[in-house]
Amino acid sequence: MNEKQPFGELVAKVFDIGDIVEWSTWNRDKEGWNSHYGIVIAIKNEIKSGRLVSISTVKPIEDNNAEIDFFTASLKLISKSSIKEISS
Repeated sequence: MNEKQPFGELVAKVFDIGDIVEWSTWNRDKEGWNSHYGIVIAIKNEIKSGRLVSISTVKPIEDNNAEIDFFTASLKLISKSSIKEISS
């Protein structure tokens, strides 16, 4: 039997730690979308509702103390990190 890839895994392959990403939230007052930006600090697979999915942890640029988890496929790549991870 073939093992299924985690949901969102294909999109997760596009992202690296340090990439700048965008996500949107609905603004009820303006009745429009607000864009937010942040830096990917972790990409992992987690079980959500009984299914393995790709989750990215992002540190928002506007709030250095926060870390937010997103379904990886909901993020939009803005800029690739120029720093390559060093394997130990």
